[in-house]
Amino acid sequence: MMRFRYKAATPDGVVSDGVLIGDSRDHVVRQLRALNQIPIRIDAAKAEKTQRKLGFRKSRRAITEQQVADITRELATLLRAGMPLDRALGILASLSADEPIGEVLADVRESVKHGRSLAESIEAHPRVFNNFYTNLLRAAETGGALETVLERLADHLDKNIEIKNAVKSALVYPIVLVGVAVISIFILLGYVVPQFTEMFENVGQALPLSTRITIGTGEFLRDWGWLLAVMLALAVLLVQRQLRDPHQALAWHRRVLKTPVAGELVLKIEVARFARTLATLLQNGIPLLKALTIVRNTMSNRVLANGLDRVASGLREGQSLADPLAKLTQFPAFAVHMIKVGEESGNLSEILLQVASTYDRDTQVTLKRALALLEPVLILVLGAIIAAVIISILVAILGINELVV
Repeated sequence: MMRFRYKAATPDGVVSDGVLIGDSRDHVVRQLRALNQIPIRIDAAKAEKTQRKLGFRKSRRAITEQQVADITRELATLLRAGMPLDRALGILASLSADEPIGEVLADVRESVKHGRSLAESIEAHPRVFNNFYTNLLRAAETGGALETVLERLADHLDKNIEIKNAVKSALVYPIVLVGVAVISIFILLGYVVPQFTEMFENVGQALPLSTRITIGTGEFLRDWGWLLAVMLALAVLLVQRQLRDPHQALAWHRRVLKTPVAGELVLKIEVARFARTLATLLQNGIPLLKALTIVRNTMSNRVLANGLDRVASGLREGQSLADPLAKLTQFPAFAVHMIKVGEESGNLSEILLQVASTYDRDTQVTLKRALALLEPVLILVLGAIIAAVIISILVAILGINELVV
């Protein structure tokens, strides 16, 4: 049995919190419903206790995509329980009063109380709720199924977050490996190797070429390492500046798609996002042409986003979705064929979800294969560099010993 801290609300909107003991979160949910309360948040009490013991405090930071997904699902839960929209927003705002998201929710609630729709109210916060989110809620309010659409929207956001976190988690080990190895090489060349320089100079004997190269590299890093750091920082700033320019960013994104392995991975992530977002919009009554325009704004790669502009032009001319997509050289043929089948069968949204699931799985497989190949290559290359440095010094030391003998 575990201790869970909960926040719940009664049908009248009275918020309460406390601690319950249960086997799982689902068990606690059943207990709260038996008490005629609507569960809003349930967290393991042990984790919260540890945070308080260590003196951690929630810092005021930018609103994350995970926070948006959480409040979306919580709002759907409250609405499905029959709670009025303004009261549900008030509860969520009070629960997040110390966070930036709480201020946003409070502003949205005031706007709703003054007679505006939820979509119109959140449209005033474009940095938190994007165009996709706003248009989906507008369609939901028109169709009268707001809580259902909110749940679908939360599922969509959670899936996008899951893919992003999977990619980030997979890249942590290679990044740490490269960072530690590079730092080790800099320390070895910049501080350890120069210690042998005076000893070798007193010998008066010509050193092997490998040793001279190693010593020269070490002296350069010791004297001019700061310059390399400045040049690297300037290079990063230059790339960031180029990415802010539409034309230069387009060239960078085109190069990324042509990069082996990385390009394939980016393409699969983008296709999955395209299919899932378009399917979600179509399922909630957004017309195809408008939905495609919204999807275009969610694409990270400018090459693919510009390609969707040409697809939209084809739709205006009366073409199907699959035909102009087939003319995009970057778009996978499998996805095009699946979309064509969906259009012919009248199940486009369902087929798009299948395409998204397929490319999500392919993304995971491609990432695992790439890392399985990258990790031993990095270890071998960096190990070879370190070994070469050590051997070059040992060769010189052995040569000195032979002269002494």
